[in-house]
Amino acid sequence: MSESPVVTSPHSTHRVVVVGGGFGGLNAAQRLRRTDVDVTLIDRRNFHLFQPLTYQIATGSLSPGDVAYPLRAVFKSATNVRVLLAEVADFDLDAREVKLADQPGVPGPRSVPYDTLILAAGSSYSYFGHDDWREFAAEVKTLESAIMVRGRILRAFERAEITSDDDVRNAEMTFVVVGGGPTGVEISGQIGELARDTLPKDFRRIDSRNARVLLIDTGDRLLATFPRSLSVKAARSLERLGVTVMLNQTVVDVDAESVTVSMEGGARERIPTRTVVWAAGVTASGLARRLGELAGAEVDRAGRLTVEGDLTLRGHSDVMVLGDMVRVRDRSGDAVPLPGVAPVAIQQGRYAARLVGDRLAGRSTAPFRYLDKGNLATIGRGRAVADLHLVRLSGLPAWMVWLVVHLWFLIGFQNRLLVAIQWSVSFFTHGRGDRLIDEAIPADDRLTPGG
Repeated sequence: MSESPVVTSPHSTHRVVVVGGGFGGLNAAQRLRRTDVDVTLIDRRNFHLFQPLTYQIATGSLSPGDVAYPLRAVFKSATNVRVLLAEVADFDLDAREVKLADQPGVPGPRSVPYDTLILAAGSSYSYFGHDDWREFAAEVKTLESAIMVRGRILRAFERAEITSDDDVRNAEMTFVVVGGGPTGVEISGQIGELARDTLPKDFRRIDSRNARVLLIDTGDRLLATFPRSLSVKAARSLERLGVTVMLNQTVVDVDAESVTVSMEGGARERIPTRTVVWAAGVTASGLARRLGELAGAEVDRAGRLTVEGDLTLRGHSDVMVLGDMVRVRDRSGDAVPLPGVAPVAIQQGRYAARLVGDRLAGRSTAPFRYLDKGNLATIGRGRAVADLHLVRLSGLPAWMVWLVVHLWFLIGFQNRLLVAIQWSVSFFTHGRGDRLIDEAIPADDRLTPGG
């Protein structure tokens, strides 16, 4: 079989390769489509995923198509932007090439040349050296994993309905969420609402309101990046939804049938459960570490690459790295980690596009500065907390702010409209329209009567 040729630019214009169709890469490419450059956007998925709402897929509030938008549709009118479905395998910084690997069923080029590289490959959840837990503790950072979690939650209720063994039923109806950050708070609240408001009339042998939802965190409060007053309000809102908040406790083991936690003083407790959701800590894409090896750049324990104030790789000003993958040097030269949230990636993506334009025009560009507009976290229907710096909100007002912000940043008018309609219907009816188990069922997870 002959090797695919290297992709070449059809024009003599500046070639920009953007890796990653998340918030950072998407915003960089969107800004660059209005400039005189050739853009190649590379992603291993053919869609942009609105990650802040994947937990709503996992709990049946939204459908996958509501929070995902095809990348080719985003750029269908941008003649200078080409979308390439492929996975990045390596880099040749001297030759200025991105090495690619084929996606299943989609043979592609072996490499893509660039004049400027913008890398925004994101992050994944960290299991803190226990990658074997990943099999039992699923996360909701990707579309596929969110659908998997939805299947696990719904199958747990189905198995509880069938079994006549009380111990088995209790384990099936115990849901453990690990991590007290925004994602952990949001999904535990959603599971609580699902059990208390949506499912009670769906089953005949079980009362879904008896489900236990446990939210475990090693810290002394939830939402550590929020003011303490809002952390307290979030915990109270969760408790009203039936969620048990377990602070100052560390998960030390996860298997197919339980979670073991270590409490203050060293005592341990084994919690029987069949459904664990992981939302504790992240690690940068392995591409950040690879760039660090090639360029001799510093990489921290979370895999984040240290970049200069203008987001460029030291010694390679033609390479910009952004989002969850980096720490940015400040004016004193210290590497500063920024929050792993969408606004950081959005602002960095727009900055990277501006830097490209300024360079081509011969203009200087000030170092990147993140404008923190506040933090939001939703807990359930009409429940949220919002730290807007000048004002702190909770309850329904915070939820309304959260709703407007998330609708605003969704890609595509149709998606915004559909999500707004679904949220409105859910608010008044307590319903969840996408409670489908539509993933492949593992061979060892078939429904079998218990007891």
